[in-house]
Amino acid sequence: MPLIYLIRHGKPSSTWGGDDVDPGLDAAGQAQAIEVARALMSRPASERPKRVVSSPLRRCLETAKPLAEALGVDIEVDPAVGEIPTPKALGAAERPAWLRAAFTGRWRDIQGDLDYDVWRKAVCAAVAARPATAVFSHFVAINAVLSVLADEDRVIGFRPDHTSISTFGLGDSGLTLLERGREASTAVL
Repeated sequence: MPLIYLIRHGKPSSTWGGDDVDPGLDAAGQAQAIEVARALMSRPASERPKRVVSSPLRRCLETAKPLAEALGVDIEVDPAVGEIPTPKALGAAERPAWLRAAFTGRWRDIQGDLDYDVWRKAVCAAVAARPATAVFSHFVAINAVLSVLADEDRVIGFRPDHTSISTFGLGDSGLTLLERGREASTAVL
């Protein structure tokens, strides 16, 4: 059964609402990126990812880089595993309040420019289309995948820590969660 690793990015240099709308990793995040690459490379050869896919955002790309270099592959950028799209009318200062409201609700109730229930299913499909791959993504996108697999409508059911690795198998019946990654001990917002 091919494995898929879904990894949350490392610790960014700033958070939502800051001056940088696409922050890279801070020093701790850079160390986490190296450690996640070591962890995946230490797996038996048959369980190691063969490809590396990343959200287009810097924090994911920078987290994916050490693994891609260790595997000798290019990072494949896929917006489908990117951050949850914020309504276009909201500025950076308004994004945290919108996310807080989304986090406490259900996928079908999120207010915005798109159908977020459809979005979460598309994220899950994008991950399922990547056998033998490490996919570097985001807190909400990881919850999107897990909620589809659990047939759960709550937006947040899991709090993946930075560089948390959730492991999935891909078989005849589709994507299956094999192991949830490490949970965060602090809130995202």
